[in-house]
Formats: sequence, structure tokens, C-alpha cells
Amino acid sequence: MDKQILNAISIDVEDYFQVNAFSNDINVNDWDNYKCRVVNNTEKILDQFSKSGYVGTFFILGWVAERFPDLVKKIDAAGHEVASHGYSHQLIYKQSKEVFKEETIKSKSILEDITGKKVRGYRAASYSITEGSLWAFDTLIEAGFEYDSSVFPVRHDVYGIRDFPKDPHLYTGSDSGSIVEFPISTCNFFGYELPVAGGGYFRLYPYWFSRFCLNRINQADRPFVFYLHPWEVDPTQPTVENINWKSKFRHYNNLDKCESRLSSLLKDFNFSSIENVLVGKGLLQA
Repeated sequence: MDKQILNAISIDVEDYFQVNAFSNDINVNDWDNYKCRVVNNTEKILDQFSKSGYVGTFFILGWVAERFPDLVKKIDAAGHEVASHGYSHQLIYKQSKEVFKEETIKSKSILEDITGKKVRGYRAASYSITEGSLWAFDTLIEAGFEYDSSVFPVRHDVYGIRDFPKDPHLYTGSDSGSIVEFPISTCNFFGYELPVAGGGYFRLYPYWFSRFCLNRINQADRPFVFYLHPWEVDPTQPTVENINWKSKFRHYNNLDKCESRLSSLLKDFNFSSIENVLVGKGLLQA
């Protein structure tokens, strides 16, 4: 492993019932009827980070931050970067520009009020900045975000811009200025961009294969951005019934292995927050 390369590790702080895969079965207006598990699960990850000595970026849903401000304060007090995951975890391309703007500003304000610090980074629900929603960059720029990590350069049924640049870079909006984009990392195999940098893929592949692919990215002298969700280290979470087989597989596959794999990942690679990696690359000011 090339531990000289500084990679970014990120956590999308949301609860199990808020994922897009369940959106047809669980309405956002019913979220308060579910028992939240996000605090305990996030604290599991915070404990792992504390043992490793690494800090990361926590993209926190505004809905979660409103109800659990002490969790946001705990993340911030531990030295991690607090960033925005929007407010209600809705796909951007299914929202109007007006609603997206309202929720984006709202979530940013909630987090800044809790921490007393500027929120620099944003990540869309389910990486839903796609070719059909590139207009979202202008809203992010206008709202004062300095970087985004929402674009997944793959082909997928929910997200993805297949030919998007793979490395962190400055993205120029249509008329509002520029924002730094740190795309979700992929590994090229025979011309195909394989998603390898977290989430369901991290649970799907055997750990040795994830490590191999991530190491290939570092061997090309490139940092990767890794992502995970707190519910992915919670194998005893309630089962949502009557969902389709694809969503069921994506959500529940290998939940019992994820926490130990995360522990191995933190030993095998060098990590910090997205903010720190982008500062090191000269794309953000310290």
C-alpha cells in the first residue's frame, strides 16, 4: 500500500429508512414514525476513526441535524469536517430548482448554526447531480459552497455521468462562477469505470478486491474519495418489507461484514477529510 497518498474518507449521515431505495415505500412525511438509529451507528464510526487517528468528512442530512444537534457537535468536536447532505434526501432531478435551492440553503444554515463554522462542502442524495441536473452547481455556488462531491462517473440506473472527469478539479457553472468537484472514485478496467470507493460496492466485493482497486488508484498518484453510511455498520437494523429484490440486495447485502472491513481499510490507507485533501491539492484555501 502507498500510504504516502492522502485519501479522503466521507460518511453520509442518514438513517436506514431515508435511503432512496425505500422512497417508494417510506414517505418522507412518515420519517418521524420510525425509531432513529443514526446516532448509535455514527458513534460506531466515530470510535473507529478515533482509534485510527484519522479525521473525515461527515455529510449530514439537515433533517438529522435538526433532531440530533448534539451528534453534529460531537462530530465537530472530534475534529472532523461537517458538510451538507441536503435536507430531506430527495433526488435533485426530481425536485424543482426552487425546492432544491430552499432545502440547500436550509440545511447549510442548520449545520452552521450548530457548529458556528462555515460549511464548505456538499453531497447530493444518491449522487443525483447528473447530466439532467447540472443546474444544481449554480445553486451550490450561489449558496456559498466551495466544493461538491456528488458526481459518480459511472453508468447506473439512479445516478452517474459516465464521461465526467475522474480527478478533483474546478468546475465552472453556467453563470455563477466555479466550484471544486471531487467525483466519487472509480477504477478503470479495460476501458470500463468500475465503482469501487464505498457503500454497496464495498459490501459487495471481497475486501481484498476493494483494497486492490483503491491501491491501483493510489499507484497512479491519485487520491480517492471513499464513502459509507452509518446504517451500513448496523446488521441488526429493522427489515423494510415489500421492497423489490434489487433494492433489498443493495441495502442488506453483507451488512454484517462492513464494520470489520472499515477497520481494515483504516489500517491499509492514509485518510483525512475532503477539505484537507483538496487543500493539499491546492484546490481549496486552508
